[in-house]
Amino acid sequence: MEIEIPDVARGTSSVQEMMATLVLAACGFGASLAVAWLIARRARRGLPAVDVRPHAPVPWKGSDVVAATLCFLGFQVLAAGSIPADASLQMRLAAGSIGMLTATAVSAAHLLLQGVGWPALGFGLGRLHDDARLAVAGLVLLLAPLLGLAAVLDRFVPYRHAIVDFLNTHRDPLSIGLVVVAAVVAAPVAEEFLFRRVLQGWLEGWLERREPRWGGVTAIVLSSLAFAAAHVGQGMAWVPLFFFGLVVGYLARQTGSIVPGIILHGRFHAVSVGLVLVQVAAPEMAGGG
Repeated sequence: MEIEIPDVARGTSSVQEMMATLVLAACGFGASLAVAWLIARRARRGLPAVDVRPHAPVPWKGSDVVAATLCFLGFQVLAAGSIPADASLQMRLAAGSIGMLTATAVSAAHLLLQGVGWPALGFGLGRLHDDARLAVAGLVLLLAPLLGLAAVLDRFVPYRHAIVDFLNTHRDPLSIGLVVVAAVVAAPVAEEFLFRRVLQGWLEGWLERREPRWGGVTAIVLSSLAFAAAHVGQGMAWVPLFFFGLVVGYLARQTGSIVPGIILHGRFHAVSVGLVLVQVAAPEMAGGG
């Protein structure tokens, strides 16, 4: 006769997992508060959270912003329509990534052909080390609070995303690699270029001419709202993403570069993908044990 103890084992495992989660959350929030304290300390000395790098306003017009937006929408539609209706999730993910990166390249080429200099596009790598440090600081500041907020909101409106559904059923190396390319490379590059450089860069110049004091702040808020609105339909994810947009928008405004935002965006997605993989693998590991 066998003695069954799965309930006890699962209970112990759950307690251990809860304790580990609480410890990680405490460390995350502690690190976030440390970065916030450093920012407050700089503010007391009359310094901004991030030093301003000299950079010229972007030279493009509102019509260029509209053209870039239509380009991104068009390539997403083209990517979805270029594959069969019964295409695999891997093919759809690959097509979406190609569409985003192609739209970024075409929009950048359009601006360059208009006479815009390469530095104005915000892709400069001359201060990559500093940009990476800013991205790490931003990640530490945002990660625990935004994941905590997302967890609370998920209680009211469950989070929905195609990538999460994809990882629930596909965890082979090819599928995970496609997710990494889409979430850690394609989406950060495309979204930071469109929202933080093309849109916010134009808004900064347009609004600051009308309201020098608050125009830049308003530009960051508006671009963050647009970024959040682009993610409506994924539960309440647009709420923490609005606050994420404020931080990366501030980095773009202070530095004149989208490189810190791309790195921060990619690392944030990398952590999120890692957490999803752990969550979907945990039941299998518990069952196998």
